[in-house]
Amino acid sequence: MIPILTKPRIAFVLDTLPSIGGGEKVLFAALEAYPRADIFTLIYNKKVFVNSPIANRNINTSWIDALPFAHTHHRYLLPLMPAAIERINLRGYDIIVSFNYAVANGVINHNGARHVSYTHTPLRYAWTDININGKHTRRNFLLDRYMRSFRAWDKRAASRLEAMATNSQTVRQRIREAYQLEAKVIHPPVEVNRFHPSPTRENYFVTVTRLVPHKRVELLAQAFNQLNLPLVIIGDGPELPRLKNMANSNIRLLGFQSDEKVAELLNNARGFVCAAEEDFGIGIVEAQAAGCPVIAYGAGGALETVEDGVTGLFFAEQTEAGLIEAVLRFEKQFRAFDMWKIKKRAERFNKARFLNEFREFVSR
Repeated sequence: MIPILTKPRIAFVLDTLPSIGGGEKVLFAALEAYPRADIFTLIYNKKVFVNSPIANRNINTSWIDALPFAHTHHRYLLPLMPAAIERINLRGYDIIVSFNYAVANGVINHNGARHVSYTHTPLRYAWTDININGKHTRRNFLLDRYMRSFRAWDKRAASRLEAMATNSQTVRQRIREAYQLEAKVIHPPVEVNRFHPSPTRENYFVTVTRLVPHKRVELLAQAFNQLNLPLVIIGDGPELPRLKNMANSNIRLLGFQSDEKVAELLNNARGFVCAAEEDFGIGIVEAQAAGCPVIAYGAGGALETVEDGVTGLFFAEQTEAGLIEAVLRFEKQFRAFDMWKIKKRAERFNKARFLNEFREFVSR
């Protein structure tokens, strides 16, 4: 009797799906590689994904999803997440892919399935000195004690994986220090063909980011308040009300925007600004694909994607003064930037390259 060959059942496991950012764009591309994969997550803010590639998919959530404020302040529910992720039932799956920035690696593999991880970062609040408010501040005693126990749990979870990939050399080093594991670097996908640089740039600056504390968007608002230069902020998140209160009339907060609108704004912007230490920074690469030079904090993934003096420039101090100095320097150098050279540099991060590398990693 000839055996019937069936395709392996694949589960994608994510920490949370609260809004659309770089991590979600990685998920959307991964689903192009494995369109039949089932999706599991602790929290799913469905209304945010109405026009996204997962809008019509069945998303399996945990009991945390029903808690008050889960969709808007999920970071404060972190103590509940390890137990919740371990309760996800993945019996019957042949391959498990966890997309981890907090607890997804801790999902229990009951039947010997191949479990691999694309780790965006080990949880930054546990493994770095960045506090929940996004700043390098001292934690209190109780939070320090919890994070010690979390690190022990997280390290055990990582040790059960068959293989790990990540988005940048920066995070690869974090993984090495946290877990004593080696991760394969697969840079995230960027849809570079979506962008068409305008030969005449307009006079506004732009940023595209999730509005959460560690993205340090308040630094952008403070600096541009002082500079009195036009800034467009695209993105949504819990920081939006605070940013609206502090922004002067030269700053426009547009909230979430469609891919088409984002492309239009990047294609025409004078410059892209980023004050965060990005793990990789898809927005930074999208800006370059649009021929838009970047002003970025000189740390993290930006060091792998921005060429100082060619596709943008860096500022060394993550302060209002450091950013202001960089913008003034940028204004003096602006005419030296070649938008077509900037776009060409971004093409090495194209989506086709990601799909090939991701398939090879999952199936190997």
